[in-house]
Amino acid sequence: MGSLGGGVCARRPRFLCLHGFRTSGEIMRKQVVGKWPAEVTARLDLVFPDAPFPAEGKSDVEGIFDPPYYEWFQCNKGYTEYRNLDKCFDYVEELMIREGPFDGLMGFSRGSVLSAALVGLQQQVGRFDIANKLRLNC
Repeated sequence: MGSLGGGVCARRPRFLCLHGFRTSGEIMRKQVVGKWPAEVTARLDLVFPDAPFPAEGKSDVEGIFDPPYYEWFQCNKGYTEYRNLDKCFDYVEELMIREGPFDGLMGFSRGSVLSAALVGLQQQVGRFDIANKLRLNC
């Protein structure tokens, strides 16, 4: 791995990994670290936080993975009304400040929706200073 100066990176790339709907950071860790090739995961610094809100309903992974289960935000069945989305954005921003810097985002299901929203909000309305908390190499 190279760096901007042409030398060797002093650290592994750090990724913020955002889990899916009504699961947890630990569940995503088991799904990624247990399934991806060890040669890949050994080269990355993967951070798996839990979403800020306890699940408000039954999880689809119940009986497969043990609780607790979490949600990033809540919405109606038509995905037209959202609750706690701003609180979720605040939570993730604080997490990025506390645990970062990050070199990238990785999301699954609702976590991928959140990942896209974070970058989109930063670009469109300056909601996050992603550039200082997340170093994307595009």
